[in-house]
Amino acid sequence: MTKLNILLVAFILVCTACSKDEEPATAHPILEETQGYNMLLIGNSFFRPYADKIEEQAIDAGYVNHKDITVFRGGDNGRPINLWNDTGANNQLIKETLDAGNVDVFGMTAGKLPENPTDGFRDWIAYALQNNPNITVFLSIPPPDFPADWEQLAQDNGFTSIEEGYDYFINETVHEILADALRAEFPSTNIFTIPTGWATIQLAQMQVDNLLLDDIALSGPRETSIFTDTKGHQGDIVRETGGLIWLSSIYNVDLGSNTYETGFNTDLHKIAQDIINAHNPNYKK
Repeated sequence: MTKLNILLVAFILVCTACSKDEEPATAHPILEETQGYNMLLIGNSFFRPYADKIEEQAIDAGYVNHKDITVFRGGDNGRPINLWNDTGANNQLIKETLDAGNVDVFGMTAGKLPENPTDGFRDWIAYALQNNPNITVFLSIPPPDFPADWEQLAQDNGFTSIEEGYDYFINETVHEILADALRAEFPSTNIFTIPTGWATIQLAQMQVDNLLLDDIALSGPRETSIFTDTKGHQGDIVRETGGLIWLSSIYNVDLGSNTYETGFNTDLHKIAQDIINAHNPNYKK
């Protein structure tokens, strides 16, 4: 089995949150900047914290007419394919929102991929385009869960660190296997990615290296920890940083001049901006 296939299997096993071609993305139509987008956000508990932050942070940045509708289900149920196959109220709410039109930005989680990687994603995009022909789509990429197993996960897949493994997952799996395929199928739609999981991975390493300027534990209460449980759910410092990554990715906000108060002494704006700067520009909005 190749390293790529092994990594796909490994990430499929660990990324279930519980509760192109080479053409640059900028070649696709880009939404005009407005006083705020109408957004539809669907995902699970490794997606929800940032969806919950984006309204507050967007309005604080001056996008006063920002609006979003959020639909969440825990774990596998929050994956696009399972929300597509859902016959209940969540599926109905997503479709009703898209049927009404005027959705500018549609965000989904891109953690655990189905056996056919575009399943669910392509279905929702095709549905969305019927009444929202100029919609922009983003895929938020979470970190692997169960952080206590990260080192072993990396070693088992031939990597020297979880950072190396996560970078491979983003660029060789999500980008080349998922995003490129979706872009090929929907060439007139702007599809980009947000490397949200780097907030978790980098802050966890900074905590281990004693580089944080706040009293933050690796695991414990949400207000004072990186993780709130063994699954790897995010504490507030991660939520704030990941939210800033979304803000910059979606609204192209310069975090160096952004004045949003995170509530932490650690410069979360710089951490988030560095993550955005390192992200492959071909997969930015």
